[in-house]
Amino acid sequence: MPTRRGLGIAGSLDHRIVEQVARATEQAGYGSFWANDTPGGEGLASLAAAARATDGIDLGVGVIPVDRTTPDQIAARLVELGLPLGRVIVGLGSGGARTGSVELVRGAVEALKRLVPVRVYVGALGPRMTRLGVEVADGLLLSWLTPDAAREAAEFVRDAAKQAGRPTPTIATYLRLSLPEGEGRLVEEANRYAGYPAYAAHFARMGVAATETTISGTDPEIRGRLALFDGVLDEVVVRAIASDETPEAYLALVKAAGPSARQRRNRRT
Repeated sequence: MPTRRGLGIAGSLDHRIVEQVARATEQAGYGSFWANDTPGGEGLASLAAAARATDGIDLGVGVIPVDRTTPDQIAARLVELGLPLGRVIVGLGSGGARTGSVELVRGAVEALKRLVPVRVYVGALGPRMTRLGVEVADGLLLSWLTPDAAREAAEFVRDAAKQAGRPTPTIATYLRLSLPEGEGRLVEEANRYAGYPAYAAHFARMGVAATETTISGTDPEIRGRLALFDGVLDEVVVRAIASDETPEAYLALVKAAGPSARQRRNRRT
C-alpha cells in the first residue's frame, strides 16, 4: 500500500484557522489531521475544531505527555469534547519523566484502551520505547527521521513484532516541512528540539543535525523529498511549519504537500 499522508499543526493554532485547514486537508485527500499537544495549546481541543469542519478524516493528537495527564483525564476530555471516537488516534508520550518512562507509558496505554474505544499510538525516539509500542499500542508515532533512518526504524518495528508474535503496528512519523518563506521558523523549530537531551541523543544516534530531518523548498522539491518516504512507512504526517499564523500560509502548505492519487485512495490505516 502507498504511504498515507497526514497533516499536522500546533495545538496553539487559532481554532478558526484549524477549521479552515482541516476542511482543506480532507478535501485534498489526506488521510489524517493531527494537532500537537503543547503547554500553550491543547491538541484535543484543536481536534474538536477539526471535527466540526470534517466528515471522515482521522483525527490524531501527538503526543499527550503522561507524566502530567492521566488516562482518566484524557478519556473524560474526549467525551466532554464530543470527539468522534472511531476517527480518533491518541498519541501518548513520556513527557519529562526521567525514570520509569517506559512503564509509565505502558500503564497509560493499557488504561486508556480500557476506558475509551480509540486507537492509541506511542510517541517513540529510542529502541526501548519503540519496542513498548510494538508490545501494547495500535501504532507508533516516530519523529525527526531521515529516509534512511525511517527504513531502519520500520525494519526494527517489524522484527520486534515478529519476535513478540504480534501484528506489526501502524508506523507513522511526523515530518517537519515548510515552504521557502517559512524556512527560518523551520530552522528555529529544529534547533529548539536539538536542545532537549532526549532529542539530542536521537540525532546523535542517527549521526545527523536536526535540520537534516526537515524539508523546505518549492512545491516540486517538497514532492520529491516526500517521495523518498513512500512505501517505507505506513503514514507520513507533514507537520506544517507555516511562514506566519494565517489561513493562507497553512493552506499553501496543504497544497504543496498534498497526497498523490494513489495515496488519496489509501485514506485509512
